Amino acid sequence: MKNLGIYVHIPFCRSKCEYCDFYSLGGGRNKEAMGKYLTAVCQHVKESAVLAPDYVVDTVYFGGGTPSFFGAEGLSRILSEITRRFDMDKHPEISLEANPDSVTVRDLTRLRRAGFNRISLGIQSDNDVMLKKLGRPHDYQQAKYAVSAARRAGFENVSVDLMYGLPGQKLQDWRETLKNVLDLEPEHLSCYGLKVEEGTPLWEYKDCANLPDDDDQADMYLAAVETLEKAGLHQYEISNFARSGFSCRHNLKYWLGDEYLSFGPSAASNFAGKRFTVQRDLHSYISGMSDGGVVLSECETIPVREQAGEYIMLRLRTTYGIEKEEYEKSYLLPFAPLEKLLQKYAKERLAKEEQGRWRLTPRGFLVSNAILVELLDAQQRSIPLAKKR
Repeated sequence: MKNLGIYVHIPFCRSKCEYCDFYSLGGGRNKEAMGKYLTAVCQHVKESAVLAPDYVVDTVYFGGGTPSFFGAEGLSRILSEITRRFDMDKHPEISLEANPDSVTVRDLTRLRRAGFNRISLGIQSDNDVMLKKLGRPHDYQQAKYAVSAARRAGFENVSVDLMYGLPGQKLQDWRETLKNVLDLEPEHLSCYGLKVEEGTPLWEYKDCANLPDDDDQADMYLAAVETLEKAGLHQYEISNFARSGFSCRHNLKYWLGDEYLSFGPSAASNFAGKRFTVQRDLHSYISGMSDGGVVLSECETIPVREQAGEYIMLRLRTTYGIEKEEYEKSYLLPFAPLEKLLQKYAKERLAKEEQGRWRLTPRGFLVSNAILVELLDAQQRSIPLAKKR
């Protein structure tokens, strides 16, 4: 039996944040659309399960959007459909994302009893003025309540999302945020630099938003790495930190190239040697599932050399890094051109080798885009090992 992750995209929010470019529908609760979506995604799960007889599901992740806004009843029904249709691991990691304004002890207790055992809270900041600027629908008092509610409901694996590089934010502000959130004692922290994406409201006024520059963001990032390590949360991916045993098993599937099936509009899958993505439109998804129409926007088989490139890009996001024998055996491409560059980065303290595996340092993560361009160029120009022989 092969392991499989399952992702469910919940495309509903109370309101859209100023910076968000994920596919979601804000503007309040639409019971009719939610009901139709629930039917569609359960049907999708049912149809897909028969394609995975040799797999055991060891992670399930509900993201969005705002899964907690969708409600405990709907989330529980989808999870029940998954556990009924798929072979499940004895100890699966089952996560949901939640906003602090849309959780209660009662709902979280119901979710915990339904099988959810990990919660990721989108707190983002401890500053109420900043939260309002970002369009977040909660304040920090609600965030603290949400962590407390999760504990009371029985969640022993609580993750918190934070953002840095916010309008007018200083390094000392960010250090204070980290201190306050660490007082909440989460098992996991995700720290993301604010990105201004075209098509978002923030894009329209970015030039007057008083955003920290790249150097300031870099200082904030390195401060997070140092502060969280001292607090016992170890970095295992560019933006993710966890206490021992609490790395997000589901997200590691993305970065380590493992297989996953995804449900809901805009959701992408990596399954049975193919990559496919659901259309980025709720109504097309609902009608496609009810009428037997096309719900995918793309489906392709990834060439081996492209898979090798993804191995480099995704693995070097993590502290697991890349390794010669693993790379050459999987893709029949020489590791030497990559190692030559990695040795150069090591002299610049941007990469390091540990027990035969190469990984980037925190400073290397800061310039990872430039590093990856060079590595991928060397990979594209390399001659397959079979041809060399």
